[in-house]
Amino acid sequence: MTATTPREPEAVRVAARLRDDILDGVRPAGSKLVERDLAAELGVSRVPVRDALKTLESEGLVTLRPNTWAVVREFTPSDIADLHEVREGLEALSFRLATQRHTREGLERLRAAVNAELTAAEHGDVVAARRAAADFHEIVTDLAGNRLLSEVELVLRSRMRWLFGQHDDVALIARQHAELLEAIALRDTDRVLDLAAEHLEKGRRQQAEHEDAARQSDTR
Repeated sequence: MTATTPREPEAVRVAARLRDDILDGVRPAGSKLVERDLAAELGVSRVPVRDALKTLESEGLVTLRPNTWAVVREFTPSDIADLHEVREGLEALSFRLATQRHTREGLERLRAAVNAELTAAEHGDVVAARRAAADFHEIVTDLAGNRLLSEVELVLRSRMRWLFGQHDDVALIARQHAELLEAIALRDTDRVLDLAAEHLEKGRRQQAEHEDAARQSDTR
Protein backbone atom coordinates (compact mmCIF):
# COMPACT_ATOMS: atom_id res chain seq x y z
CA MET A 1 0.00 0.00 0.00
CA THR A 2 1.02 3.64 -0.33
CA ALA A 3 3.08 4.82 2.62
CA THR A 4 2.40 8.25 4.09
CA THR A 5 4.42 10.53 6.34
CA PRO A 6 3.36 13.12 8.94
CA ARG A 7 4.41 15.93 6.58
CA GLU A 8 2.11 14.89 3.77
CA PRO A 9 -1.16 16.80 3.28
CA GLU A 10 -4.08 15.60 5.37
CA ALA A 11 -6.03 14.72 2.21
CA VAL A 12 -3.28 12.28 1.19
CA ARG A 13 -3.32 10.60 4.60
CA VAL A 14 -7.13 10.42 4.64
CA ALA A 15 -7.18 8.94 1.13
CA ALA A 16 -4.59 6.34 2.14
CA ARG A 17 -6.62 5.33 5.21
CA LEU A 18 -9.88 5.08 3.30
CA ARG A 19 -8.22 3.26 0.40
CA ASP A 20 -6.79 0.65 2.75
CA ASP A 21 -10.16 0.26 4.47
CA ILE A 22 -11.91 -0.28 1.13
CA LEU A 23 -9.34 -2.68 -0.30
CA ASP A 24 -9.11 -4.65 2.96
CA GLY A 25 -12.89 -4.99 3.16
CA VAL A 26 -13.29 -2.85 6.28
CA ARG A 27 -15.63 -0.60 4.30
CA PRO A 28 -17.52 -2.98 1.99
CA ALA A 29 -19.15 -2.15 -1.33
CA GLY A 30 -22.15 0.12 -0.94
CA SER A 31 -20.99 1.60 2.38
CA LYS A 32 -21.87 5.25 2.87
CA LEU A 33 -18.98 7.70 3.16
CA VAL A 34 -20.37 10.84 4.80
CA GLU A 35 -17.94 13.77 4.98
CA ARG A 36 -19.06 14.92 8.41
CA ASP A 37 -18.87 11.45 9.93
CA LEU A 38 -15.49 10.66 8.38
CA ALA A 39 -14.05 13.99 9.53
CA ALA A 40 -15.11 13.24 13.11
CA GLU A 41 -13.83 9.66 12.91
CA LEU A 42 -10.42 10.65 11.52
CA GLY A 43 -9.99 13.86 13.50
CA VAL A 44 -9.73 16.21 10.53
CA SER A 45 -11.83 18.91 8.91
CA ARG A 46 -14.26 18.13 6.10
CA VAL A 47 -12.03 19.69 3.41
CA PRO A 48 -9.35 16.94 3.35
CA VAL A 49 -12.08 14.32 3.50
CA ARG A 50 -13.78 15.90 0.47
CA ASP A 51 -10.47 16.00 -1.42
CA ALA A 52 -9.68 12.40 -0.45
CA LEU A 53 -13.05 11.21 -1.72
CA LYS A 54 -12.40 12.94 -5.05
CA THR A 55 -9.06 11.15 -5.27
CA LEU A 56 -10.66 7.79 -4.58
CA GLU A 57 -13.34 8.51 -7.16
CA SER A 58 -10.61 9.10 -9.76
CA GLU A 59 -9.09 5.75 -8.76
CA GLY A 60 -12.40 3.97 -9.34
CA LEU A 61 -13.06 3.00 -5.72
CA VAL A 62 -15.73 5.52 -4.74
CA THR A 63 -18.89 6.85 -6.34
CA LEU A 64 -19.77 10.45 -5.46
CA ARG A 65 -23.40 11.45 -5.02
CA PRO A 66 -23.63 15.25 -5.11
CA ASN A 67 -25.34 16.94 -2.16
CA THR A 68 -25.70 13.65 -0.28
CA TRP A 69 -22.75 11.33 0.39
CA ALA A 70 -20.28 9.08 -1.36
CA VAL A 71 -20.44 5.28 -1.42
CA VAL A 72 -17.85 2.57 -1.81
CA ARG A 73 -18.10 1.42 -5.40
CA GLU A 74 -19.95 -1.78 -6.18
CA PHE A 75 -18.21 -3.48 -9.09
CA THR A 76 -20.70 -5.02 -11.51
CA PRO A 77 -20.06 -8.30 -13.34
CA SER A 78 -19.34 -6.18 -16.43
CA ASP A 79 -16.80 -4.08 -14.48
CA ILE A 80 -15.08 -7.23 -13.27
CA ALA A 81 -14.99 -8.76 -16.75
CA ASP A 82 -13.38 -5.56 -18.05
CA LEU A 83 -10.76 -5.67 -15.30
CA HIS A 84 -9.89 -9.27 -16.08
CA GLU A 85 -9.50 -8.49 -19.79
CA VAL A 86 -7.21 -5.54 -19.11
CA ARG A 87 -5.26 -7.52 -16.53
CA GLU A 88 -4.72 -10.33 -19.03
CA GLY A 89 -3.16 -7.99 -21.59
CA LEU A 90 -1.04 -6.00 -19.15
CA GLU A 91 0.27 -8.99 -17.22
CA ALA A 92 1.35 -10.90 -20.31
CA LEU A 93 3.52 -7.92 -21.26
CA SER A 94 4.70 -7.23 -17.69
CA PHE A 95 5.75 -10.81 -16.99
CA ARG A 96 7.51 -11.19 -20.34
CA LEU A 97 9.51 -7.98 -19.97
CA ALA A 98 10.27 -8.60 -16.29
CA THR A 99 11.65 -12.03 -17.17
CA GLN A 100 13.93 -10.51 -19.78
CA ARG A 101 14.98 -7.33 -17.98
CA HIS A 102 14.99 -7.94 -14.24
CA THR A 103 17.99 -6.93 -12.15
CA ARG A 104 19.40 -8.64 -9.08
CA GLU A 105 18.03 -5.90 -6.84
CA GLY A 106 14.61 -6.13 -8.46
CA LEU A 107 14.56 -9.89 -8.08
CA GLU A 108 15.33 -9.54 -4.37
CA ARG A 109 12.39 -7.15 -3.98
CA LEU A 110 10.17 -9.68 -5.70
CA ARG A 111 11.46 -12.49 -3.51
CA ALA A 112 10.79 -10.43 -0.37
CA ALA A 113 7.18 -9.89 -1.47
CA VAL A 114 6.69 -13.60 -2.13
CA ASN A 115 8.23 -14.54 1.22
CA ALA A 116 5.95 -12.07 3.00
CA GLU A 117 2.96 -13.51 1.16
CA LEU A 118 3.88 -17.11 1.98
CA THR A 119 4.44 -16.26 5.65
CA ALA A 120 1.13 -14.39 5.91
CA ALA A 121 -0.73 -17.24 4.21
CA GLU A 122 0.87 -19.78 6.53
CA HIS A 123 -0.28 -17.79 9.56
CA GLY A 124 -3.77 -17.23 8.20
CA ASP A 125 -3.34 -13.47 7.85
CA VAL A 126 -5.56 -13.01 4.81
CA VAL A 127 -5.27 -9.22 4.64
CA ALA A 128 -1.46 -9.26 4.76
CA ALA A 129 -1.32 -12.08 2.20
CA ARG A 130 -3.57 -10.20 -0.21
CA ARG A 131 -1.54 -7.02 0.20
CA ALA A 132 1.70 -8.88 -0.49
CA ALA A 133 0.10 -10.55 -3.53
CA ALA A 134 -0.75 -7.12 -4.94
CA ASP A 135 2.79 -5.93 -4.14
CA PHE A 136 4.12 -8.87 -6.16
CA HIS A 137 2.25 -7.80 -9.28
CA GLU A 138 3.30 -4.17 -8.92
CA ILE A 139 6.96 -5.14 -8.52
CA VAL A 140 6.72 -7.30 -11.66
CA THR A 141 5.59 -4.19 -13.53
CA ASP A 142 8.55 -2.25 -12.11
CA LEU A 143 10.91 -5.00 -13.24
CA ALA A 144 9.51 -4.74 -16.77
CA GLY A 145 11.38 -1.46 -17.13
CA ASN A 146 8.79 0.21 -19.35
CA ARG A 147 7.86 3.72 -18.23
CA LEU A 148 4.57 3.87 -20.13
CA LEU A 149 3.52 0.49 -18.77
CA SER A 150 4.25 1.74 -15.24
CA GLU A 151 2.15 4.84 -15.85
CA VAL A 152 -0.79 2.74 -17.03
CA GLU A 153 -0.40 0.43 -14.02
CA LEU A 154 -0.46 3.42 -11.67
CA VAL A 155 -3.77 4.65 -13.12
CA LEU A 156 -5.31 1.21 -12.61
CA ARG A 157 -3.52 0.31 -9.37
CA SER A 158 -6.37 0.70 -6.91
CA ARG A 159 -8.86 -1.20 -9.07
CA MET A 160 -6.34 -3.97 -9.68
CA ARG A 161 -5.57 -4.19 -5.96
CA TRP A 162 -9.29 -4.57 -5.38
CA LEU A 163 -9.39 -7.36 -7.96
CA PHE A 164 -6.38 -9.12 -6.43
CA GLY A 165 -8.22 -9.12 -3.10
CA GLN A 166 -11.18 -11.07 -4.46
CA HIS A 167 -9.85 -14.51 -3.57
CA ASP A 168 -9.92 -16.60 -0.43
CA ASP A 169 -7.29 -19.31 -1.02
CA VAL A 170 -4.32 -17.11 -0.22
CA ALA A 171 -2.01 -20.11 0.16
CA LEU A 172 -2.65 -21.21 -3.43
CA ILE A 173 -2.00 -17.72 -4.81
CA ALA A 174 1.20 -17.49 -2.77
CA ARG A 175 2.47 -20.80 -4.15
CA GLN A 176 1.71 -19.68 -7.70
CA HIS A 177 3.67 -16.49 -7.13
CA ALA A 178 6.58 -18.52 -5.79
CA GLU A 179 6.58 -20.59 -9.00
CA LEU A 180 6.45 -17.45 -11.12
CA LEU A 181 9.33 -15.96 -9.15
CA GLU A 182 11.59 -18.93 -9.81
CA ALA A 183 10.75 -18.96 -13.53
CA ILE A 184 11.47 -15.22 -13.75
CA ALA A 185 14.78 -15.72 -11.97
CA LEU A 186 15.75 -18.34 -14.59
CA ARG A 187 14.67 -15.99 -17.40
CA ASP A 188 12.46 -18.78 -18.72
CA THR A 189 10.00 -16.68 -20.72
CA ASP A 190 7.92 -19.57 -22.05
CA ARG A 191 7.51 -21.03 -18.57
CA VAL A 192 6.61 -17.65 -17.11
CA LEU A 193 3.93 -16.98 -19.72
CA ASP A 194 2.43 -20.44 -19.22
CA LEU A 195 2.36 -19.95 -15.45
CA ALA A 196 0.95 -16.43 -15.80
CA ALA A 197 -1.90 -17.68 -18.00
CA GLU A 198 -2.68 -20.43 -15.49
CA HIS A 199 -2.47 -17.92 -12.64
CA LEU A 200 -4.92 -15.61 -14.38
CA GLU A 201 -7.43 -18.38 -15.03
CA LYS A 202 -7.29 -19.58 -11.43
CA GLY A 203 -7.69 -15.99 -10.33
CA ARG A 204 -10.88 -15.71 -12.37
CA ARG A 205 -12.26 -18.89 -10.80
CA GLN A 206 -11.34 -17.83 -7.27
CA GLN A 207 -12.94 -14.43 -7.81
CA ALA A 208 -16.16 -16.08 -8.98
CA GLU A 209 -16.12 -18.43 -5.98
CA HIS A 210 -15.49 -15.47 -3.67
CA GLU A 211 -18.51 -13.65 -5.12
CA ASP A 212 -20.70 -16.75 -4.81
CA ALA A 213 -19.70 -17.18 -1.17
CA ALA A 214 -20.46 -13.52 -0.47
CA ARG A 215 -23.91 -13.77 -2.07
CA GLN A 216 -24.75 -16.90 -0.08
CA SER A 217 -23.66 -15.18 3.12
CA ASP A 218 -25.89 -12.20 2.35
CA THR A 219 -28.96 -14.44 1.91
CA ARG A 220 -28.58 -16.16 5.26
